[in-house]
Amino acid sequence: MKQHRLAAAVALVSLVLAGCDSQTSVELKTPAQKASYGIGLNMGKSLAQEGMDDLDSKAVAQGIEDAVGKKEQKLKDEELVEAFAALQKRAEERMAKMSEESASAGKKFLEDNAKKAGVTTTASGLQYEVVKKADGAQPKPTDVVTVHYTGTLTNGTVFDSSVERGSPIDLPVSGVIPGWVEGLQLMHVGEKYKLYIPSELAYGAQSPSPAIPANSVLVFDLELLAIKDPAKQDDAAK
Repeated sequence: MKQHRLAAAVALVSLVLAGCDSQTSVELKTPAQKASYGIGLNMGKSLAQEGMDDLDSKAVAQGIEDAVGKKEQKLKDEELVEAFAALQKRAEERMAKMSEESASAGKKFLEDNAKKAGVTTTASGLQYEVVKKADGAQPKPTDVVTVHYTGTLTNGTVFDSSVERGSPIDLPVSGVIPGWVEGLQLMHVGEKYKLYIPSELAYGAQSPSPAIPANSVLVFDLELLAIKDPAKQDDAAK
């Protein structure tokens, strides 16, 4: 299946590259031309993320030209299958290496972070700082809460932020990643925490998006704004 997706991605890029001798010969005026460029741009980015940024664009264009012109293939199907398998293996090895490096860097980060003043480490490995204290109620696992947050990698790169969107969100305490489930129940309404979540309490080796590498430690600036009134929730559901 992965091999088929790889082949499809390369084929789609080739549709954009075919017939284009250079970047200067491409016109981007009509909606179709702009959409074509967008397809190529997105697929190019995707292939680069897969570690295939060394593809030969001329060879790609030749392949589509041969197919459209119904010319004889320059390579046998067996050779193509072997080539795709080699690229897929290289991509998997690259991702495995990145995952291993991310896990090692995350472990080092947490070890160093645990030594900082104000940082508390729980039995699960979750680390947190109380940025702003308050005396509000604490949520239970069955509650729905309203929060504002900004999520970053350990290098400060933002991957998600309700603050940037300008709108807090409602979510069930037990319906989020384990690090949040634990962290939210430590907080009081009105408080702001900084959570440092080990990968095993976040997404582990299964990255939810390209913005979050596998085995990443996640850092959240989290503000607990409110605990939703169950009675009002029931009324809204009727």
